[in-house]
Amino acid sequence: MGRLSEKVALITGGANGIGKAIAARYAQEGAKIVIADFNADALNATVENFKNAGHEAFGVQVNVAVEEDVQRMVDDAVAHFGRVDILVNCAGVLDYMQAAHNVDDDIWNRVMDINVGGVMRGMRKILPLFTEQGSGVIVNLASIAGITGGRGGLTYTAAKHAVAGMTKNVASHYGEQGVRCNGIAPAQVETGLTQSIDGYDMFGLKQSTRGVQLMNRAAQPEEIANIALFLASDESSYINGVVLAADAGWSAY
Repeated sequence: MGRLSEKVALITGGANGIGKAIAARYAQEGAKIVIADFNADALNATVENFKNAGHEAFGVQVNVAVEEDVQRMVDDAVAHFGRVDILVNCAGVLDYMQAAHNVDDDIWNRVMDINVGGVMRGMRKILPLFTEQGSGVIVNLASIAGITGGRGGLTYTAAKHAVAGMTKNVASHYGEQGVRCNGIAPAQVETGLTQSIDGYDMFGLKQSTRGVQLMNRAAQPEEIANIALFLASDESSYINGVVLAADAGWSAY
């Protein structure tokens, strides 16, 4: 029996990078997987790969910045598997390291709509289900930029601080109803999302990476997925409202 046997896990941003690694790790531990992603091609390919590996998987195309999409995402997950036990909010975009004096309104609005609004919309929709069934786990992907001040662009830093705050708020308000909500705050992770610096604000990039030489190494997506597994499993049953830094000690310097 796996640690998530018979659980239904819904992962936004689940077709690529950290989200895909989390979905794979959950599936290995017996969870039924709902993969939600904006990229239809990646979504379909990932669902097919999971099914070919013998996992129960279902895909939903979603833009987490659109309320109707988020409503449909959860409704379709429940219609397909009968329930949802775990929500992982992993969908997110970057702000190109834009420093405060270079913030572009379009970037600000897009990052806030997806990275903050998407997390809020997912939790707002799922919480009535979790409280009705008396149990549920939410894992939010924050960032080291969400618990420090100088490790990212202004918009991304503000957004991930908001995710950290929402995580603690939900844990505080809904813990007595059987809901746990925790976050993960990774430093650099080796995914395609962070490999190119095309279009970056070079001043913001320089300022944000001044301490990179103090970083032990970048993480692999699977290392973050192992943390997400622990937080979703009963092994972390006494942990609620925590935003866990996953940075090999970088933020300790």
